[in-house]
Amino acid sequence: MDARVKPGHDDFGMTHTSTLRPYRAADEDAAIELWRITWQQAYPSIDFNARVAWWRERWRNELVPNAAIVVAEQDGALAGFVTIDKSGYLDQLVVAPAQWGSPLATALVDEAKRLAPVGVTLLVNKDNARAIRFYERNGFVHAGESVNPTSGRAVLKMAWTP
Repeated sequence: MDARVKPGHDDFGMTHTSTLRPYRAADEDAAIELWRITWQQAYPSIDFNARVAWWRERWRNELVPNAAIVVAEQDGALAGFVTIDKSGYLDQLVVAPAQWGSPLATALVDEAKRLAPVGVTLLVNKDNARAIRFYERNGFVHAGESVNPTSGRAVLKMAWTP
Protein backbone atom coordinates (compact mmCIF):
# COMPACT_ATOMS: atom_id res chain seq x y z
CA MET A 1 0.00 0.00 0.00
CA ASP A 2 1.24 3.45 -0.89
CA ALA A 3 -1.77 5.67 -1.23
CA ARG A 4 -1.84 9.38 -1.82
CA VAL A 5 -4.28 11.53 0.10
CA LYS A 6 -5.89 14.59 -1.41
CA PRO A 7 -3.84 17.66 -0.68
CA GLY A 8 -4.57 19.64 2.45
CA HIS A 9 -3.58 23.19 3.21
CA ASP A 10 -1.52 24.57 6.04
CA ASP A 11 -2.10 27.88 7.84
CA PHE A 12 -0.28 29.69 5.03
CA GLY A 13 -2.40 28.25 2.21
CA MET A 14 0.35 25.89 1.01
CA THR A 15 -0.71 22.51 -0.34
CA HIS A 16 0.70 19.29 1.13
CA THR A 17 0.14 15.71 0.00
CA SER A 18 0.11 12.87 2.49
CA THR A 19 1.08 9.27 1.80
CA LEU A 20 -0.44 6.28 3.58
CA ARG A 21 1.77 3.28 4.24
CA PRO A 22 2.10 0.35 6.66
CA TYR A 23 3.64 1.04 10.06
CA ARG A 24 7.33 0.19 10.54
CA ALA A 25 9.11 -0.38 13.86
CA ALA A 26 11.15 2.76 13.18
CA ASP A 27 7.89 4.77 13.44
CA GLU A 28 7.40 3.91 17.13
CA ASP A 29 8.81 7.05 18.75
CA ALA A 30 7.08 9.39 16.30
CA ALA A 31 3.76 7.54 16.68
CA ILE A 32 3.91 7.65 20.46
CA GLU A 33 4.80 11.34 20.47
CA LEU A 34 1.99 12.09 18.02
CA TRP A 35 -0.42 10.19 20.29
CA ARG A 36 0.75 12.25 23.29
CA ILE A 37 0.50 15.62 21.53
CA THR A 38 -2.90 14.86 20.01
CA TRP A 39 -4.53 13.59 23.18
CA GLN A 40 -3.00 16.44 25.20
CA GLN A 41 -4.60 18.94 22.83
CA ALA A 42 -7.96 17.16 23.00
CA TYR A 43 -7.89 16.84 26.83
CA PRO A 44 -5.63 19.60 28.24
CA SER A 45 -6.61 18.85 31.85
CA ILE A 46 -5.03 15.37 31.68
CA ASP A 47 -1.25 14.94 31.95
CA PHE A 48 -0.43 12.71 29.00
CA ASN A 49 3.31 13.04 29.67
CA ALA A 50 2.66 10.87 32.72
CA ARG A 51 0.96 8.24 30.53
CA VAL A 52 3.70 7.79 27.90
CA ALA A 53 5.36 4.76 29.56
CA TRP A 54 1.97 3.05 29.90
CA TRP A 55 1.11 3.90 26.31
CA ARG A 56 4.46 2.63 24.96
CA GLU A 57 3.91 -0.70 26.72
CA ARG A 58 0.34 -0.96 25.40
CA TRP A 59 1.52 0.03 21.90
CA ARG A 60 4.24 -2.64 21.87
CA ASN A 61 2.31 -5.44 23.59
CA GLU A 62 -1.27 -4.96 22.40
CA LEU A 63 -1.53 -2.88 19.26
CA VAL A 64 1.57 -3.66 17.19
CA PRO A 65 1.21 -7.47 17.46
CA ASN A 66 -2.59 -7.53 17.04
CA ALA A 67 -3.59 -4.74 14.67
CA ALA A 68 -2.85 -3.45 11.22
CA ILE A 69 -1.38 0.02 11.66
CA VAL A 70 -1.43 2.46 8.79
CA VAL A 71 0.51 5.69 9.07
CA ALA A 72 0.18 8.92 7.14
CA GLU A 73 3.34 10.79 6.23
CA GLN A 74 3.45 14.38 5.14
CA ASP A 75 6.63 16.14 4.14
CA GLY A 76 8.63 13.24 5.63
CA ALA A 77 6.97 13.42 9.06
CA LEU A 78 4.31 11.26 10.67
CA ALA A 79 1.01 13.15 10.46
CA GLY A 80 -1.40 10.45 11.62
CA PHE A 81 -2.15 6.79 12.07
CA VAL A 82 -5.01 4.35 12.47
CA THR A 83 -5.07 0.90 14.10
CA ILE A 84 -7.57 -1.77 13.10
CA ASP A 85 -7.58 -5.35 14.36
CA LYS A 86 -8.79 -8.51 12.64
CA SER A 87 -12.25 -8.20 14.23
CA GLY A 88 -12.69 -4.72 12.74
CA TYR A 89 -12.12 -2.84 16.01
CA LEU A 90 -10.57 0.58 15.43
CA ASP A 91 -8.64 1.30 18.62
CA GLN A 92 -6.83 4.49 17.60
CA LEU A 93 -7.30 7.19 15.02
CA VAL A 94 -4.68 9.86 15.65
CA VAL A 95 -4.17 12.89 13.44
CA ALA A 96 -1.80 15.76 14.17
CA PRO A 97 -3.77 18.75 15.47
CA ALA A 98 -2.44 20.84 12.58
CA GLN A 99 -4.28 18.40 10.27
CA TRP A 100 -7.64 18.47 12.08
CA GLY A 101 -10.28 19.34 9.49
CA SER A 102 -8.10 18.19 6.58
CA PRO A 103 -8.88 15.09 4.45
CA LEU A 104 -6.27 13.08 6.37
CA ALA A 105 -8.52 11.57 9.06
CA THR A 106 -11.08 10.55 6.45
CA ALA A 107 -8.35 8.89 4.37
CA LEU A 108 -7.19 6.91 7.42
CA VAL A 109 -10.76 5.83 8.28
CA ASP A 110 -11.32 4.84 4.65
CA GLU A 111 -8.20 2.68 4.86
CA ALA A 112 -9.50 1.05 8.06
CA LYS A 113 -12.79 0.32 6.25
CA ARG A 114 -10.84 -1.23 3.37
CA LEU A 115 -8.93 -3.45 5.81
CA ALA A 116 -12.14 -4.45 7.64
CA PRO A 117 -14.68 -4.74 4.81
CA VAL A 118 -17.33 -6.49 6.94
CA GLY A 119 -17.50 -3.55 9.34
CA VAL A 120 -15.68 -1.34 11.82
CA THR A 121 -16.48 -0.70 15.47
CA LEU A 122 -14.91 1.78 17.85
CA LEU A 123 -15.33 3.47 21.20
CA VAL A 124 -15.20 7.26 21.42
CA ASN A 125 -15.28 9.38 24.56
CA LYS A 126 -18.85 10.60 24.94
CA ASP A 127 -17.62 14.12 25.69
CA ASN A 128 -15.61 14.28 22.44
CA ALA A 129 -18.31 15.91 20.29
CA ARG A 130 -15.85 16.77 17.52
CA ALA A 131 -14.84 13.12 17.05
CA ILE A 132 -18.43 11.89 17.24
CA ARG A 133 -19.48 14.33 14.49
CA PHE A 134 -16.51 13.19 12.39
CA TYR A 135 -17.45 9.51 12.70
CA GLU A 136 -21.11 10.27 11.94
CA ARG A 137 -20.06 12.13 8.76
CA ASN A 138 -18.08 9.02 7.79
CA GLY A 139 -21.02 6.65 8.05
CA PHE A 140 -20.74 5.45 11.64
CA VAL A 141 -23.87 5.05 13.77
CA HIS A 142 -24.40 4.92 17.51
CA ALA A 143 -24.36 1.30 18.71
CA GLY A 144 -24.43 1.57 22.50
CA GLU A 145 -22.78 3.15 25.50
CA SER A 146 -20.22 1.95 28.03
CA VAL A 147 -17.49 3.10 30.39
CA ASN A 148 -13.80 2.97 29.50
CA PRO A 149 -12.28 0.57 32.07
CA THR A 150 -8.94 2.43 32.06
CA SER A 151 -10.09 6.05 32.27
CA GLY A 152 -13.54 5.63 33.79
CA ARG A 153 -14.92 7.99 31.12
CA ALA A 154 -18.28 7.40 29.48
CA VAL A 155 -17.83 6.12 25.93
CA LEU A 156 -20.08 5.74 22.94
CA LYS A 157 -19.81 2.63 20.81
CA MET A 158 -20.03 3.44 17.11
CA ALA A 159 -20.19 1.11 14.14
CA TRP A 160 -19.85 1.24 10.38
CA THR A 161 -21.16 -1.47 8.10
CA PRO A 162 -20.89 -1.46 4.30
